[in-house]
Amino acid sequence: MTPRPVLNRSLLALAGLVLLGGGLLILFAGLDIYQRYDLVPPVGWPLTTPDDVLLSSADRARWSSQGWWWWPAVIAALALVALLALWWLLAQLRRRRPGALPVGGTPPQEGVELRDLALSDAIATEADALPGIENAAVHIASRPAHPRTHVRLTLTPQAAPGAALDALCEGPLRTASRSTGSPPMPTEARLQVARHKPHRAE
Repeated sequence: MTPRPVLNRSLLALAGLVLLGGGLLILFAGLDIYQRYDLVPPVGWPLTTPDDVLLSSADRARWSSQGWWWWPAVIAALALVALLALWWLLAQLRRRRPGALPVGGTPPQEGVELRDLALSDAIATEADALPGIENAAVHIASRPAHPRTHVRLTLTPQAAPGAALDALCEGPLRTASRSTGSPPMPTEARLQVARHKPHRAE
């Protein structure tokens, strides 16, 4: 498992536990469970009965005395947190697991599929062997019906970018299209040049 999914799952689990715990504490107060079953609420927790409020009149007056900017700043901060949480949730909904690509032309052969991760690894391996390319990273994204190929090439200092792109198109990308029996996928290629290694004078 890569570090990003591990981090995402850890943060989701932590956020879920915090929300579940807070929700249960509020629910216990709203249903008056603490007094019904002689339970001891957490120390310092303000909501223990259905009549309790999170901020008392004294607290609201004390925070209001901070100035007119206090409550707008709090609302803006909460809105920012909500927007960031929504952005994070939408990012998790995007497909990050390997998908399946149809194989066998149009229409594709029924039951014959190829993992996009396997195809991207094959393209990267073949691109690594091309002259002038020091390293290749390939990622196939989007829906299986409309896949797109993202290629990042690290060229040697002596390589010509045009020749490297021609070799990529005529080699690995054409091989992938021929292997899957599908038309060439739209491809976005990003090129960068490897840095010269310093020479040490003896």
